Amino acid sequence: MMKTAVGWHVEMEFKEDDQHTRAVAMVRLPDGSEIRAHGRATRHHTDANQPRVGEEIAGARALNELAMQLLSKAHTEIDEASGRTSQPIHL
Repeated sequence: MMKTAVGWHVEMEFKEDDQHTRAVAMVRLPDGSEIRAHGRATRHHTDANQPRVGEEIAGARALNELAMQLLSKAHTEIDEASGRTSQPIHL
């Protein structure tokens, strides 16, 4: 039987103008730490103004960076617990 021990909530915020979308992703972890990551998207001047698309691109980039930071944090914790240097964790 599988049991859920914790849940994470990721928050996303966006700031936009006609050409740019900026995203911030943040997660609070059970150990009390917060990890924030940023993503950007720039609309080419010949493309239609589609804010949702900019949000998806900037949001995906922020979440990707968040994932990389989580992998790095886990890698550091593995090394600290084991007392050795392990192989990097990759996506």
